[in-house]
Parts: sequence; structure tokens; C-alpha cells
Amino acid sequence: MKRFIAVLTLIPIGVVAAPIIPGLHGKHGLDQVHQGRLLIAELRCAGCHASDTVKHKKGPDLSAVGSRVNPDYIQKFIVSPHSTDPGTQMPDLLAGNPKRHEIAEALTHYLVSRSEEPFVAGAVKQEEVDAGKKLFERIGCVNCHLPDKGDQLSHVSSKYGIDSLTDFLFQPRHVRPSGRMPDMNLTRAEAKSIASYLIGLKAHGSSEFKPVAFKVGKGEKYFDQLNCASCHDLKGKKPKPALSLSKLRKGKGCLSGQSKGVPYFNLSQEQRAAIDQALPEMDKHLDEKAQIHQTLAAFNCIACHTRDGAGGVSNAMFKYFGTDEEGLGNPARIPPSLDGVGAKLRPEWLRKVLFDSESVRPYMHTRMPQFGEANLSHLPALFEKVDQLPKVELPEPKRDDRRKYREGGHLLVGDKGLNCIACHNFNGKTSPGLKGIDLLNSFERLQPSWFVHFMKNPQQYRPGIVMPNYWPGGEAVRKDVLNGNADEQLRALWHYFSLGRSARDPSGIRSVGTDLKVTDRVRVYRGRSRIAGYRGIAVGFPGGVSYAFNAEYGSLSGLWSGDFVSVGWGGQGAGNFNPRARAIELAQDVAFYRLAKDDEPWPLLPKMDKENPVNPDPLYPRNRGYQFKGYQLDANGVPTFMYRTGAVEVEDTSNAELVATNRLDGLIRTIRFTAPKAETVYFRALTGKVKQRSTTEFTNDAVKLRVPEGTALFRGEGEMRELLLKLKLPKGKSKIQIHYELLR
Repeated sequence: MKRFIAVLTLIPIGVVAAPIIPGLHGKHGLDQVHQGRLLIAELRCAGCHASDTVKHKKGPDLSAVGSRVNPDYIQKFIVSPHSTDPGTQMPDLLAGNPKRHEIAEALTHYLVSRSEEPFVAGAVKQEEVDAGKKLFERIGCVNCHLPDKGDQLSHVSSKYGIDSLTDFLFQPRHVRPSGRMPDMNLTRAEAKSIASYLIGLKAHGSSEFKPVAFKVGKGEKYFDQLNCASCHDLKGKKPKPALSLSKLRKGKGCLSGQSKGVPYFNLSQEQRAAIDQALPEMDKHLDEKAQIHQTLAAFNCIACHTRDGAGGVSNAMFKYFGTDEEGLGNPARIPPSLDGVGAKLRPEWLRKVLFDSESVRPYMHTRMPQFGEANLSHLPALFEKVDQLPKVELPEPKRDDRRKYREGGHLLVGDKGLNCIACHNFNGKTSPGLKGIDLLNSFERLQPSWFVHFMKNPQQYRPGIVMPNYWPGGEAVRKDVLNGNADEQLRALWHYFSLGRSARDPSGIRSVGTDLKVTDRVRVYRGRSRIAGYRGIAVGFPGGVSYAFNAEYGSLSGLWSGDFVSVGWGGQGAGNFNPRARAIELAQDVAFYRLAKDDEPWPLLPKMDKENPVNPDPLYPRNRGYQFKGYQLDANGVPTFMYRTGAVEVEDTSNAELVATNRLDGLIRTIRFTAPKAETVYFRALTGKVKQRSTTEFTNDAVKLRVPEGTALFRGEGEMRELLLKLKLPKGKSKIQIHYELLR
């Protein structure tokens, strides 16, 4: 079959270019038919032409476009999208129309009228520009947008204001839920730096644009006539279906090459030929392997990852992939191959990587993009089904044998065994040499079969890795451990890793404690913690009050007064932290849930121990409607945690509060909700030996809570009491406040 390669280049404004699909460049591995299928999906053909085999990719949400985008740019873009934003996937709907300028003006008035806030250009600072350029190249933006702001980005400076572009980069899926611009896990400060770099120091006036009533009315009619709702969400507007995709024929309608009377995509000859070849095949469902390759190309995963010979980092782009651990070689800078990833990673861990920003390589500069579960929910199951390895059993040792395997694994990992800790951290403690992946993640991350196959031949599964082979040809190098039996040694390592944080430190590992102090600004530290779980976040306020937030389950899990935290090592988000003062421990289960009735039991976090080391419900928080969406800091460094319970968006902010003791030993927690409809949600506020002081005040031995009037639901008895808040949320925005006072 004929193949083609679309090369991304810097395209000046005013030069018309064919639509750019980033995944269709380099070694994409797709034949012409599959290229055509991808083009049909990415160009949103299913927006107008219904299909059972193509998922409808939506365009940007237009609800507040007038505040995000310069009205002057909106009008120019509608008049001529391909010259205003070269390479855009937006078709020219007014091609050949003599009234195009009049229609574009009316549409602009209509769209701006739907926005509550005006567009503001804002000012850019030189230091932000310089920092943004470095960040743009460091974290991986260059993988889809070529260096020096290539691939369509030359138009950005006339399109956005500094604040609106910052907001978009910080949370791109808010306005482009099915867009191919991912969340790069930026802080707001990082987003502003990159926005400053993309906009530059050019002066872009923000002359006030006031919609005119009669033009607004005309614009709404044009919006309906042009069927803009087929691709874009706008409240009150519904798409009008056209001929189904299965009935389209090559050379007709949008594919005719004519730029009048139909949406004109400015397709290249190669793109048109690929679509023509694909059309007769569009009623056929892709098999699992083809679906994987289509997805990896659609989201340009192949810019960083390889799979089945497709994709990978080019020689020209290699210099943009950095690492803090040069000694680990290319595997420390280049994202891993996706060959066999479904057999390598446990399904729950793969979902954490794809949807929860999980990472075990803090030394790698390039960040893993987050495209969202709505876009990639199908991918883990496909990987799991397609990728297979010969099965290897690593059963839990019998009780009488556990010590033997535990001691064997402990010896092998340490410097008196295979000296794994020479290149790997262990349980948050830094290696004395290179700082490779923390070994204690192995049991949680990896499939046991893959672990065994990899350990027996690391280079086969990760070419270029610096890890030596301690079991060449299946024979153990160390003959003095477990009788030199390779399978027994690997079983011992697996059992040792399964002990989790309770595993005894191997010989040779260094535990470097670091006490973090809070000075005149709020301090935030991320890492693992007994008091806040695997995704713990500690927040310390000047004056001595601190709290811990469990981001994996959405709970405020600890409070203390005094010194802040001690961490196991200095890597951001990589080491354990522990409160430096005695902490009040609160529940770490999901905080919000929808109960069928007031006395329904709360869904508790599954408990694991040495006897039952495997999580029986790995998707526990997600299955209860919880999804963490990051956090942002205000000017004083106070974080607001953003998450979702069901369809309700939550913003959770806690501030230190001065109480009767004339010192900071309390918190005031403000929880804001945005609900798409009115509903009742329960919040688990306090558990244990809880006593009721009034209709709004509740205490245990360590903390007193003051809650909103009329919300408390007090139930249970003895040491198993619970204070729930029954929250009747209205449609739209609402909030509650909870006061926490430390009693010790």
C-alpha cells in the first residue's frame, strides 16, 4: 500500500497549509487505509456524518470563547482559518462566499455575547519568556510543536491574552475535552511562563469589543445555518445530522476539492487519496491491534514511545530529552517502549500512569501527557488483551518458608548480594550511586511474569539499559543464595518487594533525613506518607499548624501543630514524609459519596497486610466517583485541591485559623462545588470516639469540628461513630465551610 509522511515545519501566518495531524509524521507505521481512517477521525467528519466505527472528536467548547480569544482573531479566523492558523484542522465554512466578512463579523458578535467576561491581552515579562522557552523544550512540548514555536504556534500571540493562555495550558481539557492538547501537569506558574514565551513581548492591544444586538441575532442564525454545533459545544445548540459516514463517496462534497458551498479542509493530494482509500472500509470495525496503533498515532504517543517498530525519538529531537541521571544512559531520558506494555504493567498501575499522572522516573525531564480517561479509557484493556507473555507463577510462600525468601531477597538487593541499591533507590531512601527507579515500586507496578522474563534478560526488554544480567541463560550468578536456583532467587526478590514499606532496608542503602521548615510562606511537599498514603501532600502554615491531604482518595487525613515534616530524601515528590510533631490522624477513605439512604454503610478503603498484600479493589477511589484533578497555589502559596465526586467539580481550600488560644492551631476549610444538577452528596467529616456538643459542634479527644447548620448526620456508637454531612447541592455553584480546632 502507498505510504506518506507528513513533515511538521514552521509555517508563517498567511501561508495556507494542509491540516496537520502530528501523529502522521515520522515512523507512524500506518498504511494508506489506516492513515485515511485516522484523518477522518481527526478532522471530525463524524460530527456531521454519523458513524458506528468512528468516535466523534469534539472541537473546542465555545461557551466562553470571547473571554479566552481576542475577538479580532476570532473574526479573522472565521474569514480564513487556513491562512490565519496554518495547518488548522478547522474547515473553511465560508470558502467562496461573497458575504464571508459580513458573516464572520456577525458570528464574532454572537460568540462574544455568550461570554460573561471581556478579553484582556495582559502584559508579558521578559524573565517569564526566558523561563518559558526552557520549560517548553524541557518537558516535551517540542515533541508535538517543533522548536522555535513551529507547527501552527506563530498565530498564538495574536489569539490569546496572557491570562487566558495560562488558563488553557494549566487545564486544557476544560475547553477541549476531546482535544489532542494534553494536560502536561503544569503548575500555574509554569503555565504562565510557557504562555509568556508563546505570546512574546509584542504589544497586542485589547480594544474593548461590544457586541451589537442586531449583529448578535444574525450571528446566531449563521451559527445554526453552518451547523457549528456539530463540532462545538454551546449551551442551547444542537447539531444537525447530515448524510451518514457509510454513504459518503470519494470526490464528493467535502472531498471534491471544491472550495465553495461545502466545508473546505484544504486537504493535500496525499491526504485526499488516503481518505478515498479508507471510505469503503469505514463500516468495518478495527481489530484490537489496529485500534492501538490508531490511538497511538491520534494522540502522537509515537513521538516519544515506540511500539511494533513504529514511532520513537528522532536524532534531531534527541537533544530535547534530558535527565538528571546521565549515568543511567538513554533509558533515563527516553520514555520506555510500549512493546508488551499490557503484559508488563498491572492494569491498575497503567491506569494511574494514563489518568493520574503517576511516575516512577523523577529524573526524566520529559513529562507524561495526560489526555484524560474520556479519551483513552479503552487503551488499558486493549493492551492487556493484545500483549501476552509465557505465564510465570510467583506464589506467596507458605508461612514456614516466608523468612527464607524474605532474607534471601533482602540479601540479594543489598551491597552484600547483587548490590541492586548501587543504582536504585529503595523505599524512598536514596541510592549511594545512581538514582534509578525505586525498587519497592516493583510489586505494585509490574506483572509477575514480565518481572521474571525481564530480570533474566534486561536488554531484550529495554535495549540500552545499564542494568547487568545476573541470571544469564537462566543461571544464577550468586550460587550461595537459595542454592543458586535462579527461579527461587527471583521468587525471593518478588516476595521481598511485596512487603512494601514494611520491608527491612537492605545493606548499603543510605537514609538521609531532611527536616523541612516553614518560614514566612506556606510550604507544600508531595510524597508518600503513612498519614496521607501513596499520593500524600503536606501543607504547612507560618505559625506552626499543618495538615496532610491524601490525593489518592480525596481526604484531609492528618492535622498537627508544631514543626512541619521530615523527608527521607530531597527529591520532590519522591521520598516519604512524616510530621515532625504528633499528628491527629483522620480517616483516609473517600471523603464524598452518594448513599442510597442515611444508614447505608460508608464504602471503606480496602485493607492490605502481609497476609493479604494484593489490593482487592485497585480502582477503589475511581469506582466511588472520585477523581483527583490537581491543585493550584494562590499568591501566598495556599493550595486549592481540585477533584471530582461523580459529576460534581470540587475545589477544596484550607487556611490556618487563629482560635481562642491566641495561636494558630486551627483550620478553616472552604469546599466549593459546581454541580451540573441538584443532588445530595454525603461528606464523611469525622470518625471514631466522636461526641456531639451541639447541632454544629462535634469533638473527639484531639479535634473539634464546627460544621454548617442543618448538615450533620451523627450515627454509630462507641468507638465506631461517624459524623457525616448531608449536603443538598443546588445546580450550579455552592460552598460550605468547616472549622477544625486542634485540642492537643
